[in-house]
Amino acid sequence: MRCNCTSLTFVLLNTKRYFVELAYDGTNFHGWQIQPNANTVQACLDRALSTYFRQTVETVGCGRTDTGVHASQFYAHFDLQDVVLPAYEKSLNGINALLPYTISVYRFFEVEPNAHARFDALSRTYHYFFHFQKNPFLHQRSYLYRGQLDLDKMNQAAQLLLKYEDFSCFSKADTQTFTNNCNISYAYFEETANGIVFRIKANRFLRNMVRAIVGTLIMVGKGQLMPDEIEKIILSKDRSQAGQSAPACGLYLAHIAYPYISDNKCSTQLIEDHGS
Repeated sequence: MRCNCTSLTFVLLNTKRYFVELAYDGTNFHGWQIQPNANTVQACLDRALSTYFRQTVETVGCGRTDTGVHASQFYAHFDLQDVVLPAYEKSLNGINALLPYTISVYRFFEVEPNAHARFDALSRTYHYFFHFQKNPFLHQRSYLYRGQLDLDKMNQAAQLLLKYEDFSCFSKADTQTFTNNCNISYAYFEETANGIVFRIKANRFLRNMVRAIVGTLIMVGKGQLMPDEIEKIILSKDRSQAGQSAPACGLYLAHIAYPYISDNKCSTQLIEDHGS
């Protein structure tokens, strides 16, 4: 008896995972993550990679940045199937040619198949920039603050952040996170050629957390809060007790650390030196 079953052919695809390191000016983007009817960094990157490699590419980012927030270092991973890559420099130049001038890919490299840009990150560092005199080269890339701030008191308050883990008071509501606990390694202000910069490092951050912290510390710098009142705000776990979020234009995702990437230090030195 003859079998009329249709013969099935299975093709085993050779899939490789890659990390891509990039930077972007977030001024005209609605953040990193793809959204309906919005211009996002992820959408631009996915489109460029898909066009260059001639297959559908969907990236997974190391985190998400909100509308208007920048990144001087950002990592994402993506998979490619059965691709023979051209010369590295040619590929890098080809991808960048497909991206707007506000996004730059610095490098991409193969990683283990289970490497994950978000979940494997050991820490993230953010920088928040202030300048105090009008400067056209810093417009939308730093916060023009009109007034004076007491840097010493702001640093006193910033050090109190290291004593706590639950930062519900600095998080947007209804973010559906499993926990609001974060381990902050350092948080401090220092002077730059143009003004001041706030640097903060933690294993993870909540949505809007850095901007909420900066906005609250501004209140300390203006004398509206005493440094030790920060502790009361943190213990309240109530977002309404903290200050308003600082403007997005001054915030940069500046560094992401991974256990298997030793050469990934990227800085925001360019903006610190701007106009000096």
